[in-house]
Amino acid sequence: MAGHGLIGLEATMALGEKKRKNRKLRIKERTLSLTFRTLSAKTDLLRTVTIRGEPHSVIEAIERQMYHYSYHIGQIVYIAKQLNANNWKTLTIPRNRKTT
Repeated sequence: MAGHGLIGLEATMALGEKKRKNRKLRIKERTLSLTFRTLSAKTDLLRTVTIRGEPHSVIEAIERQMYHYSYHIGQIVYIAKQLNANNWKTLTIPRNRKTT
């Protein structure tokens, strides 16, 4: 009996986690879409927009978003490197190796 409860709890937790990830993904997709629409439109890049209660020019907002994406790319590379340490091919010049 207790085993079934635990399985149900794990399934419920997994479903909750999946919903959170899906929500985060939808938010990121909307943000990315808005970023590209802004870049392709004839937008006043000096206009002020508000992000989390702080004023930014459109240019600053785009820069902020690009920094945000680069941060996540760094996280992805870090995790990939940890999972694939023995077969990892460096993205730059390898350390402790001569280039000539």
